Amino acid sequence: MKRVILLVLAVTFMACGGSKTIRDSRKVIKGNWTLSDISYSKSGQYNVTLLDDASKSCFEGSTWQFIPNNNTGMYSINKYACEAGDRHFIFTIDEIDETTGLYDFLLKPTDEKGKSQTNKGFRLSLTALSDSQMQWQQTVIVDNQPFTISMNFKKI
Repeated sequence: MKRVILLVLAVTFMACGGSKTIRDSRKVIKGNWTLSDISYSKSGQYNVTLLDDASKSCFEGSTWQFIPNNNTGMYSINKYACEAGDRHFIFTIDEIDETTGLYDFLLKPTDEKGKSQTNKGFRLSLTALSDSQMQWQQTVIVDNQPFTISMNFKKI
């Protein structure tokens, strides 16, 4: 009987925590990153406002910090002709398919103290993550066709 109770407790504790893949991803994402470049799935000139905040040219070169133990972070835009400053957010990584390595990544803007400023959040796909590089993708519909925005980060 004691073994059955211990087994049930062990399974319960394992079920409550995130998967090993997500835990490993949180360890890798921790730290400081630079958003090195943003690309689109189709060629052409597009006027895209990312995260309801700024243009592609403002975001390229921005610095990002992720603190996974409390799921918070901050990015800083410091380019001329852009609204410079720090932006705070909370994030979550949700596993989609462990075999493909694709995850849902939810980023939600907050104030400096971590309080949500709006009910808005941005769902992105975390499509690549290594010790030195990370890629997010967001697919939207433009002219009834899928249009993918890829954001490529480098760890600093």
